[in-house]
Amino acid sequence: MIDLFSPDADVHIMGCAGAGMSSLAIVLVEAGARVSGCDAKGGPVVDDLVTRGVRVDVGHSPTHVHANMSWVTASPAIARTSAELTAADDLGVRVVSRREMLASLGTQRRVVGVAGTHGKTTTTSMLVAIFHAAARDPGRLLGAPVAGIGPGGHWGSEPEILVEVDESFGTFTLVAPAALAVLNVDPDHLDYYGDVATLEQAFSDLVSRTTGPVVVWADHEGARRVADASGGVVRTVGRSDTVDHVVHSEVFRRDGSHFTLELPHGALDVSLRVPGTLNVANAATAAVLAHECGVDAEAIIEGLATFGGAPRRFERRAAIEGVDVVDDYAHLPLEVRETIAAARAAGYTSIVAVFQPHRVTRTRALAPDFADAFEGVRDLIVTDIYTAGEPNPDGINGSLVADAVSRGQKPPRVSYVPSLDDAGRVVASRLAGADLILLLGAGNVTDVLATVTGP
Repeated sequence: MIDLFSPDADVHIMGCAGAGMSSLAIVLVEAGARVSGCDAKGGPVVDDLVTRGVRVDVGHSPTHVHANMSWVTASPAIARTSAELTAADDLGVRVVSRREMLASLGTQRRVVGVAGTHGKTTTTSMLVAIFHAAARDPGRLLGAPVAGIGPGGHWGSEPEILVEVDESFGTFTLVAPAALAVLNVDPDHLDYYGDVATLEQAFSDLVSRTTGPVVVWADHEGARRVADASGGVVRTVGRSDTVDHVVHSEVFRRDGSHFTLELPHGALDVSLRVPGTLNVANAATAAVLAHECGVDAEAIIEGLATFGGAPRRFERRAAIEGVDVVDDYAHLPLEVRETIAAARAAGYTSIVAVFQPHRVTRTRALAPDFADAFEGVRDLIVTDIYTAGEPNPDGINGSLVADAVSRGQKPPRVSYVPSLDDAGRVVASRLAGADLILLLGAGNVTDVLATVTGP
């Protein structure tokens, strides 16, 4: 396999302002490559890339590609038939997929990967914080910049690079990590994998390819099945006495969490600045993986204590008329359920939630699974789908989720309000007696705040 991260490389990135692609651009620049890129529009991300040495053009054109380029890659949102990629083909310039890039990265650095259908950015960022507390400078490839961590991409000076190992579109199918955490495996990306069994087999194959320690959050059934099917030796973490590393004595507050984690040579008392059961699971898994990678207990405790949270993961946005506003990326049924549980554990008792379904294929496949996901919410407003560019030939909409929730065992008061502006006005009309506005979804659901002005 050729070295895609050679300091002699001349690389072009289409869609370079996207979260994952901008992180890749920074890694390449810091590795010494010459990097150009383009995006449909400018903005702060483009400005930041320019200051880091990336030459960025606004707009797309086949003239961005020249015959001396080492390789070209593109955001998954860009069609393979685009003019620039066609120009690359005509010029004999290699067009590289995300899975090829990740596999090549593993030939240059020890990939310490974090896998799962959700929680990857948070857990990988926790690992970065732990390594920093140990005075180590690993590389990183995150899906977003994280406050207190820095940009999503960094080449680093250590042999390790900490990576979100992404399952979408089979991105992780060529990489062989040196160490791996598996957080969860929920039904997702079924438009690509076809069914849950195929998805789980892809994760199991990833575990089998891992050359070093594998740590699994064993309380999650999908993750446990994947570990069992791999046939490999794994270290398990969870809340039951049957796992290798037990989490207990959990305390949840609005401003954080505390738990105790059993390791082979003693217990760690861990304090987090982020609330909720999912963050405890993420932190415990990160702690065990860091321990397996040789990081000492003091650095694990210190790193987790300094972690301030990933963007849009139970992120406090504002307070409106005394009602807190929390924004969360949750868009799968389990994520939604756990985020609401985190809010309840933090003491919120009267929650108004706005949920924006994400992607047409995901909504069609998972709508029934949302039936009981919103238990504990007083009012739920479901908006139309954030399609992320997917076609919608059958015209399905967010009412599919709203109807499923209405048929649940303990449904909140549910309304389907297609537009975000109108949803904001409905939220404003229901603030009386509420103590939390909870914004849920992987799209632009935060825009509802523009029309929430208070009762």
